[in-house]
Amino acid sequence: MNLLEGNLIYYIAIVGLSFLLSIAGIPSIIFTAIKYRLFDQADGYRKSHRLHISRLGGVAIFCSFTITTLLFAAMVNYKQANFLLTSCIILFALGLKDDLYGVRPSTKFLLQIVVSIILVVAGDFRLTSFYGVFFLWDVNIIGASLFSIAVIIFVNNAFNLIDGVDGLAGTLGVLATLSFGVFFAIAGAYSYAFIAFAMFGSVLGFLMFNYSPAKIFMGDTGALIIGLVAGVLAIKFIELNKIGSKPNPYFNSAPSIAVAVLMVPIFDSLRIFFIRILHRKPPFKGDRNHVHHRLQRLGFSANKIVLTLTLFGICMIFLAVALQDIGNFSLISLLITICVLFNMVITYLIGKKDNSSYRLIDVVFKDTFRSGN
Repeated sequence: MNLLEGNLIYYIAIVGLSFLLSIAGIPSIIFTAIKYRLFDQADGYRKSHRLHISRLGGVAIFCSFTITTLLFAAMVNYKQANFLLTSCIILFALGLKDDLYGVRPSTKFLLQIVVSIILVVAGDFRLTSFYGVFFLWDVNIIGASLFSIAVIIFVNNAFNLIDGVDGLAGTLGVLATLSFGVFFAIAGAYSYAFIAFAMFGSVLGFLMFNYSPAKIFMGDTGALIIGLVAGVLAIKFIELNKIGSKPNPYFNSAPSIAVAVLMVPIFDSLRIFFIRILHRKPPFKGDRNHVHHRLQRLGFSANKIVLTLTLFGICMIFLAVALQDIGNFSLISLLITICVLFNMVITYLIGKKDNSSYRLIDVVFKDTFRSGN
């Protein structure tokens, strides 16, 4: 572990290697997709693009992350990385099958459960307390394991669901992994820092081809792996700063900070699930009610949507770090309140725009009717 201690050059090497591997692999993937016509079919309803574009960008992310992690895990003798990589391989196979031929939701959910069990039970990526959130603290190992499995599955799907605009899921993934990487580096948790930086570089390389107009998409292959790694990093970040584990944790209110890092995909997924269940619709059935779809209704371009939600996510992170001493319950309540207000503003602006459109149509119709008379 001393190999990485206090030495910034290793973090730069990790990011540089993963970035170069990712950016070098994308052109070959695009060429192969064109040759064998492995395209994402634009359906005109949930997707905003109109060209046939490959969904295999996740292959580059996976390969880059795996190679980099294997190399540096061997250097620091971090054996827990094996469980994470095993889980990534399973999700890679699942995502690739889904991107090429499709997978039933039940099959996808079942494999996500298997992957989460591997991480929680074998890899010990487990939350051991609720840390005062909703005034709950310690929990037995069975309850902690079940809750940890649910967290991993939820974050995993949250990134998959937010992947609806060019560059959005990738940018949020970059923000999350960079944030966790910096936090782990500050805390001296070098093994987790290099995992975060390895994913950061991999996704950053992919984004060079994914911003609007996108040349390639990450597909389920990329979104599932980014979500998995982000969920695992969040759990380890919270555990690392557990109250009582050391005299002075590096970060207070670690659960709140972890939520803030993942705030955009988390809140969007919670909101979507709540609305679908409220309307008695399947929670995993696709629609155009995600936050990025709502911003599109306001006339935002893909790049403006990415910029808006990324800046919102950055503000959440800085706010959580700045107010970390007020406690988890108060801080998470504040973060959720801000998200609700943000959503209300969007709803108000959509309603205002729709009413203006209706008034315009009404005026045009009346003028046309008068002209006809």
